Amino acid sequence: SRNTTFVRYLVAMDIPMIGRTASRKLEQYFHGNLLELELAAMSRFDFTCLEDFGETMSSNIIEWFHDRENLTLWRNLQKEMHFKEREETIMNFIQKNFKGILVCFLIAIPSWLIGKSFPVIGGPVIAILAGMVITCFWTEKGTAESGIKWTSKIILQTAVVLLGFGMNLGVILQTGKQSLPIIISTISTSLIIAWLLRKVLNVPSNTSILVGVGSSICGGSAIAATAPVIDADDTEVAQAISVIFFFNVIAAVLFPVLGNALGFDTTSGNAFGVFAGTAINDTSSVTAAASTWDSMWNLGSETLNTAVTVKLTRTLAIIPITLVLSLVRAKSAAKDGKTSGKFSLKRAFPMFILYFIIAAVITTVCMSLGVSADVFAPLKELSKFFIIMAMAAIGLNSNVVKLVKSGGKPILLGASCWVGITVVSLAMQHIMHIW
Repeated sequence: SRNTTFVRYLVAMDIPMIGRTASRKLEQYFHGNLLELELAAMSRFDFTCLEDFGETMSSNIIEWFHDRENLTLWRNLQKEMHFKEREETIMNFIQKNFKGILVCFLIAIPSWLIGKSFPVIGGPVIAILAGMVITCFWTEKGTAESGIKWTSKIILQTAVVLLGFGMNLGVILQTGKQSLPIIISTISTSLIIAWLLRKVLNVPSNTSILVGVGSSICGGSAIAATAPVIDADDTEVAQAISVIFFFNVIAAVLFPVLGNALGFDTTSGNAFGVFAGTAINDTSSVTAAASTWDSMWNLGSETLNTAVTVKLTRTLAIIPITLVLSLVRAKSAAKDGKTSGKFSLKRAFPMFILYFIIAAVITTVCMSLGVSADVFAPLKELSKFFIIMAMAAIGLNSNVVKLVKSGGKPILLGASCWVGITVVSLAMQHIMHIW
């Protein structure tokens, strides 16, 4: 331990008052009394706990500390040991997790590049599918397993934090307030449907929450933010991502045709932009559908700008949803006796969501002071890459057989949420005279 090493340093330096015969007893003492010993010696107080070492040795220790050179030496030794501790911690972390992190990184790079070429599918889906295929053949992951699990948890939370750097709260709230009633209605609809059908279809609780949240807010990003809060395992995350992806592709292809059939205004992109932004869950599919509408009617980027702004407004719902889920989860655990003591807001609060909020506030303040949005572009891109890395890890940790066997019910749940959101979005737009 650190305290034992301190004493051995002193012994190795041949300090007269610490003989080799007393080193073992001193080591035991230092384990629990390091700070008190130093403070007592520096303050010139009689430290009665040292009586076990005898009066002479106690006096010698205190006298040794009174010497400024010795005290400086002692502090330097402390600094050196703290540095070595940090160095050892870093080396242990690298040895334990490097292989797993490297595997996820190597899967993420081609997935990211392919996702850019096929944005409707997206890098996260490609990564999770690649991970599932690889894990069918690579069943014993050995020393890589720890790093894969670390990536699926910590890198995922880091990605959510970095997502906050793409949020200019001022612009989003100002431009997106028109669509706020629709957003609240669609999110409520999806969550209620997921909650009701969870028991009817006998879908696992975590899977239903992830599908409901992913459908109603922002697909993979919402699932990424929610999974750590509800302690969802990688198979449940993979199941939810797969369901969301399936309906993303359908929406990206179907919605422009549906919008035309329903008679959306073709001289302005506002109505269809609101529809795409509130009824399609993933940003890539929102972008694809809105861009298609712009191309169909030569609207430049009018539909796309509206849809993306509405979509970003929806994304802010991550904050209250994850906070409520964490509170419910913590209270439930306290009630069942799974945690000690009373409910604690501090313990229940997901800190990475707080960092996400801070990142969004920093971005908002900086942009209001004239900082270009391009400054934050690398962080937004890094967030996307981290999500892809985390999805690769989740794919590697997934139980593919279980996923296939239980696939039907979550897909039906996702379809119900998707249809419910679409219908409510159209109804609310009609009521508000947007369409």
